[in-house]
Amino acid sequence: MKQKKPSLEKIQPLFGSSIEIKHYAKGGKNELANWHFHPEMELVYVNGGSGKRHIGSHISYYNDGDLIFIGANLPHFGFTDRLSGNKSETVIQVREDFLGNAFLDAPEMVQIKQLFERAKRGIVFEGNTKMIIGEKIEALAGLNHFDRLFSFLNILNELAQSKEFAFLNIEGMVIETEPQDNERINAVFNLVREEFKRSIPLEEVASLTSMTVPAFCRYFKKNTGKTFTKFVNEYRLVHALKLLAEKPASITDICFESGFNNFSHFNKSFKEYTGKSPSKYRSELKKTVQ
Repeated sequence: MKQKKPSLEKIQPLFGSSIEIKHYAKGGKNELANWHFHPEMELVYVNGGSGKRHIGSHISYYNDGDLIFIGANLPHFGFTDRLSGNKSETVIQVREDFLGNAFLDAPEMVQIKQLFERAKRGIVFEGNTKMIIGEKIEALAGLNHFDRLFSFLNILNELAQSKEFAFLNIEGMVIETEPQDNERINAVFNLVREEFKRSIPLEEVASLTSMTVPAFCRYFKKNTGKTFTKFVNEYRLVHALKLLAEKPASITDICFESGFNNFSHFNKSFKEYTGKSPSKYRSELKKTVQ
């Protein structure tokens, strides 16, 4: 099967507005659940549900909704699908200079300008910030263009001051608009996304990128900040996190369903990744839900 490079999404806000807002109700279809990027920043609020984040070289699992801010040209997959179980998803897309470059240079915009820089690594917001800002994001669509602009600026200001955030794409992988070798890294990501449950030999993925094994290993580490083996294991662990939260299956079954063929290796890797054993993670999650 031919692998795809990330598609360039063309964003066109409604006439009279500099902000593009898309709202997907439960059961609605987000057409951009694929691997894509765009020169616009993207603020995403997922109301409830759970799923996977794949932003740049970062893979993680979210539970009870999500609030993410993604910088320009940072490739990512969509965050919801028919299995996410969320109530709705709201996506805001806007260029960094949506108010003009001079406006960002105003002294009152220092914190927001810093927020835009942080967003280039991908940011996830938690706690009260997720809950309060999420409600404000959902309310934007019902405002006229002028009130929407000022409400959005208020949202950006609150996010800029929030301490309830964490970086996602720590390695700093950003694909430029017209990279020379975009297709290679994305062919690898798509292969892992589709085939992570089986063993993926280095020879196979090196052949996919038309490289020798040593050359591929150097290339992948340079572009993602981690080895290919580590990336695949992280993808498997994130899938295990999702299964532990959503399926009543035994931990042994989840181990093998996530692509691990050795239970002790799975336990060790899981504890290194989360700081706790799979059984403790599941029990703590149940207490949180209750």
